[in-house]
Amino acid sequence: MYEDIILDHYKNPRNFGTLAKFTSSITVHNPLCGDVITMQVEFKGKKVNNVAFSGEGCAISRASASLLTEFIKNKDISKLRKIGKKDMMNLIGIDISPARIKCLLLSLEAVKRIINQ
Repeated sequence: MYEDIILDHYKNPRNFGTLAKFTSSITVHNPLCGDVITMQVEFKGKKVNNVAFSGEGCAISRASASLLTEFIKNKDISKLRKIGKKDMMNLIGIDISPARIKCLLLSLEAVKRIINQ
């Protein structure tokens, strides 16, 4: 079941593309796998109003970015600061090998860097 969710988010990623209007943007790389994600966030006050991502990556990287962008919409920045590896593991719903953790956490790295700018 979880594999189906990952494949769906990989093949049909949510929030994939670019925003016409955004507050902040960042590009992060995973040199181990070759993943590249650009994330754009539009804040309204202290909340995420809109978010989009683009780039190339493996199924884990793209699916986790899709799931994370869905999760962070309308969330307060203070809540985003508390998201960690365990939360990402729960979002993706499967065990990730140590070699693929960077793929899983790449989109979270983008979010953390954006909110700390």
